Amino acid sequence: MGAEHYAILGATIAGAYTVFGLTGFGAAMIAVPILVQFLPLQVVVPMLLLLDLLATTVVGLHNWNSVSRTELLRLVPFMMVGVALGTTVLAKVESRWLLVGLGLFVLAMTARTLMASSARMECAAKGWSVPAGVVGGVFSALFGTGGPVYTMYLSRRLPEIDRFRSTIAAVILFSAVMRLLAFASGGLLHQEELLRSAVFAMPFGLAGLAAGSCLRRHISADAVRRALLVFLCASGASVLVRGLLMD
Repeated sequence: MGAEHYAILGATIAGAYTVFGLTGFGAAMIAVPILVQFLPLQVVVPMLLLLDLLATTVVGLHNWNSVSRTELLRLVPFMMVGVALGTTVLAKVESRWLLVGLGLFVLAMTARTLMASSARMECAAKGWSVPAGVVGGVFSALFGTGGPVYTMYLSRRLPEIDRFRSTIAAVILFSAVMRLLAFASGGLLHQEELLRSAVFAMPFGLAGLAAGSCLRRHISADAVRRALLVFLCASGASVLVRGLLMD
């Protein structure tokens, strides 16, 4: 990577983890569509995994007493299944189709958020932990973007905002540990560019996390998520077009 790409990497990671500090999730949804414009998806996803491990450890340990152990134990077994499936696909499927899938996923999640903003949120049944865990695990392994899937389930199970934020951070932490083991066994961590990029990005991630945690006292997380919808829509469309035009 050249100096320009490193500058974009640092700014993107700082912005993505500012959002994480505000909401407890969402870093990959912001970072992946930008970073795959100049880095392979097979480098971007493991790099964000290493950063997620650091960020969620900081957030999760600080708020461990607020975590819903019941919901965590309900999701984890099905997350393991999804992570195993997603890791297999990431290692074997051609990059262009993964980018197409990522673009469609980001656009679908943006549309879902727009529709949900005006809909009444009803409590979800416990059984929804099965598809939420499996699908979230698959997308976590493929794109590092399982957070929105877990959010759809947990936001309808945990109405208390502090309990929800702590639990989603803990879920992402457990997901990151599972993905680390799966990626290590699949050889995805043995990439020179990955280690260089992760070391460079780590200070920016920590700075963003600290900034987001401070801003959370002054800015509504819902307002931030709505402001990001237009950006997510544009970035999702960009990744989709890039995947379709790849040779």
